[in-house]
Amino acid sequence: MTRNGACANPSARKALVDLAALRASLGGPAPPPGLSPALQALWLDARGNWDSAHRLAQQDEGPSGCWVHAYLHRKEGDAGNAAYWYRRATKPIGSGALDAEWEAIAAALLGAAS
Repeated sequence: MTRNGACANPSARKALVDLAALRASLGGPAPPPGLSPALQALWLDARGNWDSAHRLAQQDEGPSGCWVHAYLHRKEGDAGNAAYWYRRATKPIGSGALDAEWEAIAAALLGAAS
């Protein structure tokens, strides 16, 4: 909260990690502290924990969570459900390599946090 009682803009926070640090953290037991739920979901997915990533993405109803949710359903092979979530995220339907999409989403979300 700010001094006048308004909620602080979460996207105004400085990013605690960059893409290289996020990738490097994948060898550790937990995601870096301070990541948004959408970034935590991407971290879990990269570690092979699709179910936990999906649960976390579902909890974030904002555009970032919808984008990660879309990516996860695309990865799962559920194109119809993925298309729904891409629309909710106001993002084009992913069509390239999944690894490239993961990286693009992570970079965009990390950039939004800086």
